[in-house]
Amino acid sequence: MSKIVSIGTALPAYCHKQTDILSFMQQVYALPPADARKLRFMYNQSGIAQRYSVLPDYGKPMAEWKFYPPTENLEPFPSLEQRMAVYNKQAPLLSIDAIRDCLSHKHLPQNITHLITVSCTGMSAPGLDLQIMELMDLPKTIFRTSVNFMGCYAATHALKIADALCRNDKGAQVLIVCTELCTLHFQREATMDNMMSSLLFADGAAAVLLMNDEAKAEGLFLDAFYSEIIRKGKRDMAWELSSTGFLMTLSGYVPELIEEDFAVIVQRALSTNNAVKDDVSHWCVHPGGKKILEAIHKTLSFKNGELAASYEVLNEVGNLSSASILFVLKKILQQKTAVKKLFGAAFGPGLTVETFMAHA
Repeated sequence: MSKIVSIGTALPAYCHKQTDILSFMQQVYALPPADARKLRFMYNQSGIAQRYSVLPDYGKPMAEWKFYPPTENLEPFPSLEQRMAVYNKQAPLLSIDAIRDCLSHKHLPQNITHLITVSCTGMSAPGLDLQIMELMDLPKTIFRTSVNFMGCYAATHALKIADALCRNDKGAQVLIVCTELCTLHFQREATMDNMMSSLLFADGAAAVLLMNDEAKAEGLFLDAFYSEIIRKGKRDMAWELSSTGFLMTLSGYVPELIEEDFAVIVQRALSTNNAVKDDVSHWCVHPGGKKILEAIHKTLSFKNGELAASYEVLNEVGNLSSASILFVLKKILQQKTAVKKLFGAAFGPGLTVETFMAHA
């Protein structure tokens, strides 16, 4: 068995109010009045107060834009190469901030035996893992691997890998770093997919340290993992490359699919750990969007604020893709209530549902 002994988070320098981002989007999309009103309504109902970005542009007037050309049609529109150049500069720095918050003064970088980097918003080789190794002066012999392009459920997949490593090696200290710069991939075409992405996603990083359960450190013990694919939602959530950045598909049917199938998936996941829904004291759910959280609330018949931490993270930072669920988990662990049984779930392309269970 393994346990989570520490979680750290980090956000970039630029905090943009949701209302300021809306102003940016309205200027760029140049929608007809009726569509502009719909966009304003969507932003007002998003459940998001603010979001963070490595780019200052989203909260600035056109004359002060740094990344996007100050023109009405944004020409020349930033290429994938330009976006990856920003990623390669900013992602390592944000990752290090999250790692330092995670390790604090309690854990030494030189004791880390395994490094797992997670991201779906940037890729290169040599990549983020080697950049972190150099900046943190980690051992050259460290075991490292990367989880790339798996979307919002990738942190849970990384926890599964880390759990296996810790179970196999009692001396393992596995560091996971989830770093996402979603706002680099803004697309100017006013399609529903692009508008939904610009409404939800933001930048952030989270790091988590796991050890074998016999290690002399307090922590959250991981009990079980369960994954299932909702095949009828295969094309309703997707993430693809293009010459102008990564293209996000987020169908309006996703909340309906989750409402229809999630309760049964939860039941099957709990049964793998000989548990039932009433055994769960804390629910750690990826805040994919307000409608997704409402669908889960409805299908699981919640009544007592079971998803409060998820709603709070969505409101405070938006959707950070893979890093989001670790922000939620950190918030839950900072509460004073004892974690008797925690159920975690995240969703991503496929439509994939990844879950985990844990106890204090």
